[in-house]
Amino acid sequence: MSFLSDESREWLARVAELDVAAAASPESPPPALERIRSVRMLTAALEKDAATLHAVREARASGITWEDVASAAGLGAAAAKWRWHGTDAEIHERHEAGRKRSTRPSSVPTDLPGMSVSEAATKLGVSPQAIYLRISRGLLRAETTTLPDGRTYKRVFPDETS
Repeated sequence: MSFLSDESREWLARVAELDVAAAASPESPPPALERIRSVRMLTAALEKDAATLHAVREARASGITWEDVASAAGLGAAAAKWRWHGTDAEIHERHEAGRKRSTRPSSVPTDLPGMSVSEAATKLGVSPQAIYLRISRGLLRAETTTLPDGRTYKRVFPDETS
């Protein structure tokens, strides 16, 4: 019994066909866009395929650690847990929340005092690391602003010294 979904198997077969065609006729390989599209569709199909989730659950049930699962998947342990820990509903909810976060505009308030570290770095023509160094040496005044929801922002006042 195959562990891949039908869609994954179909795209894998298509990529293999294109590879065989390229090897058989190196002077006229299949069109580049068709190869790109097929590889991307295979990647997308494998990403949503439940085969990896089932293998992770099998591994965890047999006592394999998250660190080992993450290493096999080329991820950090926290990323592997975020991706595969919990029930199907919990995983789906987490992934949906992540997609929503990535599509909404930044929620950084625009009415904070001073400048962000990045804005100050641009204004002074230096790197953000140089701004932090100047702050630690007392050459720049900076404050940490905490919002009611707990988010904090480092604000720099480059026109003033500490």
